Amino acid sequence: MKVPRRPIHAITLWVRRQPLKMKAFLGVLSTIISLVLLYVMVHDHNKLFVAAEAVHAIGIAVLIYKLMKERSCAGLSLKSQELTACFLAARLYCSFVIEYDVHTFLDLATLIATLWVIYMIRFKLKASYMGEKDNFKVLYLVVPCILLSIMIHPTPARVSFLQRIFWAFCVYLEAVSVLPQLRVMQNIKIVEPFTGNYVFALGVARFLSCAHWVLQMVATRGGLLVSLGTGFWPPMVLLAEIVQTFVLADFCYYYVKSVLGGQLVVRLPAGVV
Repeated sequence: MKVPRRPIHAITLWVRRQPLKMKAFLGVLSTIISLVLLYVMVHDHNKLFVAAEAVHAIGIAVLIYKLMKERSCAGLSLKSQELTACFLAARLYCSFVIEYDVHTFLDLATLIATLWVIYMIRFKLKASYMGEKDNFKVLYLVVPCILLSIMIHPTPARVSFLQRIFWAFCVYLEAVSVLPQLRVMQNIKIVEPFTGNYVFALGVARFLSCAHWVLQMVATRGGLLVSLGTGFWPPMVLLAEIVQTFVLADFCYYYVKSVLGGQLVVRLPAGVV
């Protein structure tokens, strides 16, 4: 007797059979539908940014649970964690000086947790760290972000030049900070559940953050870009949000595909990163 397929499995199989162009179209369509639903359901779009930071914190909590339970940091990128600590420290400095609100508390909690993860990888669980797989050259990320932040940064008069540089630096670095982690996963090809959950949480956080900016721009009819300042800075902020969302899009696709297929690990084909 033939066992009937569940609707989710049937949809998954149908998507797998589609050509690349159709998959890309379905991805764009899903993104648009998600943005429309968020626009209708969430009236205060600033809550999306808070939700993004909260999801990031949850992702870090998943990492901490992994490190405490398995006593292993295999599959994790120390370089990504250090880049994350750098942009969080820069953003926390700006938050303390400029606004000091709920974002400050969330950033502080996430920074403390990230520093703890770095400490565990560097000292307590060093034997399980896969240093040979964590081979992304971070200078290729940090130096361009520094140069870009000097050339293109916010322009509000009430903020000092140094604070503008830090503000821009954290925006640019956040957009690319996950690349070393993606390189590690690409090198090992198989991603265990905790690491996969952590990176997927980052993907969700990036999407919510990007949705916050896009929906705010729509709601203000472009007024948000004007409020951010003049010159190239406003479009660069939006571009950074879009880049960090699409950087994780491939992994999130394979993560969802693995979960719907009932697999505990995520298997990445060549060329994802």
